[in-house]
Amino acid sequence: ELADDSASNVLDGDTAFLLHDTYGFPLELTMEITAERGVSVDVDGFNAAMKVQQQRAKDSRKEATTGDISPFVTIAETSGPTDFVGRGELTATAKVLYASATQVVLDRTPFYAESGGQIGDIGVLTVNGSSYIVTDTTYGVPGIHVHHIELTDAAFKADDTVTATVDEPHRSAIRRNHTATHLLHWALREVLGQHVKQQGSWVGPDRLRFDFSHYEALTASQIIEIEDLVNAEVLGNASCRHFETTMEHAQQLGAIAFFGEKYADTVRVLEAGRHSLELCGGTHVRALGDIGSLRIVSEASIGANIRRVEAVTGMGTMELIREQASLLDAAAEAVGVPSAELVTGIAKRQSEAKELRAEVARLRQQLALGKSSELAAAATNGVVVARVNDIDADGLRDLAVSIRGQSGINAVVLGTALESGGVSLAAAAIPDAGFDAGQLIAEAKKIVGGGGRPDATLSVAGGKDASRLDEALDQARAAAGIPVSSAASSA
Repeated sequence: ELADDSASNVLDGDTAFLLHDTYGFPLELTMEITAERGVSVDVDGFNAAMKVQQQRAKDSRKEATTGDISPFVTIAETSGPTDFVGRGELTATAKVLYASATQVVLDRTPFYAESGGQIGDIGVLTVNGSSYIVTDTTYGVPGIHVHHIELTDAAFKADDTVTATVDEPHRSAIRRNHTATHLLHWALREVLGQHVKQQGSWVGPDRLRFDFSHYEALTASQIIEIEDLVNAEVLGNASCRHFETTMEHAQQLGAIAFFGEKYADTVRVLEAGRHSLELCGGTHVRALGDIGSLRIVSEASIGANIRRVEAVTGMGTMELIREQASLLDAAAEAVGVPSAELVTGIAKRQSEAKELRAEVARLRQQLALGKSSELAAAATNGVVVARVNDIDADGLRDLAVSIRGQSGINAVVLGTALESGGVSLAAAAIPDAGFDAGQLIAEAKKIVGGGGRPDATLSVAGGKDASRLDEALDQARAAAGIPVSSAASSA
């Protein structure tokens, strides 16, 4: 389309945004492609379209809010944002600013509030000697951490002193997965190309999800290469540096920012080892070795030119290995071989099953062929039309030829419902007797939704609708000049 557009050398911003929003093309990739064709992009128009979309999303979020946020607005105005101390400590003493039956706001907290794809912390709030479970932490309004507790008659009151304790194993698992997403982003760009950009993520304690721009599925070898790059960094155990700086300084350092995100003048930068430098406000490990090891468990498309990988780290990787080992052991036991010989054992069982199926088919065919004399004896005016059971397509054809060879037989039409599904028809005729095998089943094969090349002496056809096989055989009888009432019984 660009090549045909000779009227303008500029791609309008709305079209560029459509490519980004609907088809997953980052602006940088669009600009790279258009530049190769001597076409520029209206970046200002793109940014304007982006702002319109962001405002729509903001309005939509407001409409979706059913809870009363006025207490949180008041706290933000009178006390300022919650003092988040959870980067350096997981237990803190704090003062209650607001409490309801299920929500508590403190002046300071070690609990991380859900944001940037990272889920909120869980843990315990202890007040007046009683402890209450925190099931989630979110933002009531920007900057105000809300601790969600189970519905209870807890007597939290303003100005109460509370001990807030984060669930350390839960937080540590999240940190491993979050830092791993940054290494994964770097490795994806190394293996697939610098066009790869993060399009979204989700980080929990049991797994991580990472969405990125790319135009085709990852191959098995690419997944292995990506895992190896990440795990080599993990084994190197380089330290992680998570620090605040100005946006300008972060850009000078080369930190990756995510297009479309809005950043303040002061930002947090994560330096995860030697290769990954990105803006991120989440919580992270102190050294890459803390991650354990990463294993990609799935990769799929979630939209035009947008892929998604899911992965596990730390104990999640160990659990995955144990689950897979358990499945291998169970499969080996079922096959009756040691786990180390599972592939050989499966191949042997498949070969045995194939031989048994072939033997069953031969026996069925022999049984059917043994009925040739019986079927020939039921001929009407030298013509046999019958349904035959327990036979395959090749056996049906051979049986038709065998019956045609019987004394006094001029034509044969046989049909069977195949075990694998569908229908097979076979017709054999002696042209000198006035019959054409192809013509005998010309209409019958249409009834069962099939086709085949006609031949005067031996014609076979396949079909899809086994439920109409008897109707098709009646049509063959009519084509042979046999009254339907003279139909032979099934064999």
